[in-house]
Amino acid sequence: MIAHLDGVVALVAPEGAVIDVGGVGLLVQCSPGTLAGLRPGERAKISTSLVVREDALTLYGFSSDDERNTFELLQTASGIGPRLALAMLATFSPDGLRRAVAAEDLTALTSVPGIGRKGAQRIVLELAGRLGSPTGSGQAGQGPGAAGAAGRGAEGLAGRIGTLTWRDQVRTGLVNLGWQARDAEQAIAMVEPELLAARPAGRAREDGAGAADAGIAAGSGSDDSGPGHADPEVDVAAALRAALRVLGRT
Repeated sequence: MIAHLDGVVALVAPEGAVIDVGGVGLLVQCSPGTLAGLRPGERAKISTSLVVREDALTLYGFSSDDERNTFELLQTASGIGPRLALAMLATFSPDGLRRAVAAEDLTALTSVPGIGRKGAQRIVLELAGRLGSPTGSGQAGQGPGAAGAAGRGAEGLAGRIGTLTWRDQVRTGLVNLGWQARDAEQAIAMVEPELLAARPAGRAREDGAGAADAGIAAGSGSDDSGPGHADPEVDVAAALRAALRVLGRT
């Protein structure tokens, strides 16, 4: 088994990343939250799980050993394959998932695309007591940790993949999880005010000042979404989870 990869990020795409390890580029499928912590050209260490099928060998990457172990444990439940397990970890942090299962919160579990009420009941029945107790370190909006920390520390919690904005990343993540682009756009629009309001006051002021300065320099008017304004920094993993909660209620 390949337990982790430690190398230079050669490529980041919406569906995965390529990690260059000793001159060999390894394609790793990752959740949008994990991808948000990777930057092309920077070194990163990610935990991995190798899934073997008759027609494919697929490597899945995670921001921590805890996330990787939870991914593998999820697949021991009936009807849960690697794609669905990855979708669950795109919606919940490991601790968030532990809390939902321990509380038998079927509403929260059914917010994951592909999991209905019966599937949620089966997960609770088969995994209760096996996922362990919440450690208190993983909150509902927790973003990737180790993957981004290797090169950027806490900055891995937010930012961009290449030139993509946080909205682009969340939209792509939702589409990859099976939602229609139109529904993804509507969900992002609904959660955006809450996400921007939740940013630390210092960050909000910096973004506002940066946007204003850029607008003056570019003479671009007052539209904050225009090219002359800085895109606000938002925790991509938290934004994805918030959008999934909205979609789960529709």
